[in-house]
Amino acid sequence: MLQKYSEFLKEAAIFGIFAAEFKTDFLMMSLFTGSGVGPTILYLAISIFVGLLLGKIKIAKISLGITWVLFVGIALSACGVTLNAEMLHIIKEFGLILFVVAVGLQVGPGFFRSFKKGGLAMNLMALVNVALGVLITIIISKVAHQDLADMAGVYTGAITNTPGLSAAQQAVVDLGVEGGAERLAAGYAVTYPLAVVGMIVSCLLLKAFCRIDLKNEPSIEIALEPAHEKQATPVSQRHKVNLIPIFIIIALGIIVGSIPIPVGMKAPIKLGLAGGPLVVAIIGSWLGVKKGWFTTEYTDSHGVWMLREVGIALFLAGVGLSAGGQFVNTVQEHYMWVVYGVIITMVPPILITLFGRLVLKMNYYTLMGFIGGSHTDPPTLAFANTIAPEGCKLPNMGYATVYPLTMFLRIFTAQLLVLLAV
Repeated sequence: MLQKYSEFLKEAAIFGIFAAEFKTDFLMMSLFTGSGVGPTILYLAISIFVGLLLGKIKIAKISLGITWVLFVGIALSACGVTLNAEMLHIIKEFGLILFVVAVGLQVGPGFFRSFKKGGLAMNLMALVNVALGVLITIIISKVAHQDLADMAGVYTGAITNTPGLSAAQQAVVDLGVEGGAERLAAGYAVTYPLAVVGMIVSCLLLKAFCRIDLKNEPSIEIALEPAHEKQATPVSQRHKVNLIPIFIIIALGIIVGSIPIPVGMKAPIKLGLAGGPLVVAIIGSWLGVKKGWFTTEYTDSHGVWMLREVGIALFLAGVGLSAGGQFVNTVQEHYMWVVYGVIITMVPPILITLFGRLVLKMNYYTLMGFIGGSHTDPPTLAFANTIAPEGCKLPNMGYATVYPLTMFLRIFTAQLLVLLAV
């Protein structure tokens, strides 16, 4: 009896070992195939570090830099990586908020001064840029016999404007358009990734068309810089960042971005989760330096730069991991949407920046920031900052000068296209 009991215990122990090994293998497998917190953070990390490594590769002295994070995320998603959509959405939006807050802090002290000198002209250019994009979208819809509501999704992807997509989707829901929100999302997903590339290519084409020599291009716009900053301001490595102002800005920014602005349409206009924090960060940074609450050493510190880079990395990884599977399927079904999206993406900024360079004699680094800001596209700004010399703020200035107005116009026009379609 004792012998049988001993054998039973031995077999139970062996079974327990196998069960433990199976459980360990199962848990390890679920880490790579699940959709919980662990797999989400794992694939975000993979997208970011692989993308950053690829960003160091240069072809013809040109690198896409941190934009590679987006494409690695798309590749992983297209290969079957499926993560929790709501979790990715939160991470993506929070990353974008961190990014725009950091940009707002950096450019805020000189923002209103730059607006007096060149900001009015740049915002007029941004207005024309938006109008051209809408006009081209309507023309394509008529000529190619495409539903204008579908083209509204293509439009939001081509201008890389997620708040515009959300506003357009809310509009079709309010109007009772069956399946409209899903088709808008499909148009957005298929055009967004190539829109990022298209704007970077637009920057390079502007450089080629105007024969710009970066070695001779001024990295400081005297008219945009205060007297005590006529030399490039180095990034402070020692200044500790107080997080309290940053999170106050985020909280106030979310509130401001959520305020509905009635414009006589069924769907109200909002600055959104990106526009609100950016506006508050710009005003807070400008007012904070002016009142002596903190210095430019704080707004341009190493910590703020790190905040910006972490934010854009999370945003790009989140977009890529969200869009990959849908991107492949939609390209196969609506491949012409890709062509339409490229036209909407590239034609307006190329025409407008050629005017800015050849007629207004604007700085190339500023114009690269303008292209990113006029399409509310952080990856273009990230690319511009890899091209610009260290310490050059002009891409950030160009981006932030036109971003608030552009964000409002993009949200408004996305809803306008839907309303014109029904």
